[in-house]
Amino acid sequence: MTQARVSQSIKKQERRFGAALFDRTNRYVQLTESGEQLRTDLVPGYRLIQNSVSHALARGQGLTGMLRVGFAAAWSGRLVLKAADAFQAEHPDCQVEIREVPLHDRFGALRAGQRDIQLTELPGEEPDIVKGPVFFSHQRALVVPAEHRLAAEKIVSLEDLAFEPLIPLSGPPRCFTDHHFPSHTPSGRPIARGPSAMVWEDAMNLVLAGRGLFPASAEAGTYCARPGLVFVPFRDAPPVEYGLFRRADGESPKVRAFVKTLIETRPATESHSRRETHSS
Repeated sequence: MTQARVSQSIKKQERRFGAALFDRTNRYVQLTESGEQLRTDLVPGYRLIQNSVSHALARGQGLTGMLRVGFAAAWSGRLVLKAADAFQAEHPDCQVEIREVPLHDRFGALRAGQRDIQLTELPGEEPDIVKGPVFFSHQRALVVPAEHRLAAEKIVSLEDLAFEPLIPLSGPPRCFTDHHFPSHTPSGRPIARGPSAMVWEDAMNLVLAGRGLFPASAEAGTYCARPGLVFVPFRDAPPVEYGLFRRADGESPKVRAFVKTLIETRPATESHSRRETHSS
């Protein structure tokens, strides 16, 4: 509306009420006592109209109901929680449920429809699962007992795995275990297998018991440190990456909006180092 049209509307209301709503000079325009009272009385109704419009828009855009988000690792969970707060503030008609994804069954809840999206470790080459983008890329480390000969080293090599059993995870698909728990060193020497673990705590307990070593993200040394364990970084191992996964048939306005919020929430240091596999 033009300024002249606004002025005409105000004068029309002032004639209707029989009282001035604004004091006007060449320097300022401010509400009169009658104008202040009218604004106070109208605020609840105005907010009700705003809320009704917001609810209608949310329903029309598919941004209502429950969004179920999974995560693996403490750093992923921290980002998901922060993004969920921002998402619900922007989309109050949509609630976010957050659950940790077990290492031994990475896509079970996603396939069963119990999760809409998850932020977990790569790789994940599954025909019914869409991958990307990558959110975290961390240096890989080897978890060893504090008294182990490698614990005093500043850095280790994949070739060191030829001399120690490796504790694998049981449950993930072959592509995942081959990537994180190789059967041979880069030079071709075989890597022995220790007892397998299904959850993180089991793996750490096996390392403490001297039953083998365990590869992990170096970031876990900050979030999951415990007495008796040392995280020694690799100099020649690929990084541990964490990215988004969702069902191929699970695309929705809620999922797209939450991915956008995750990207906006991600720390700048992570966004600079990330490598995206697919666009969101």
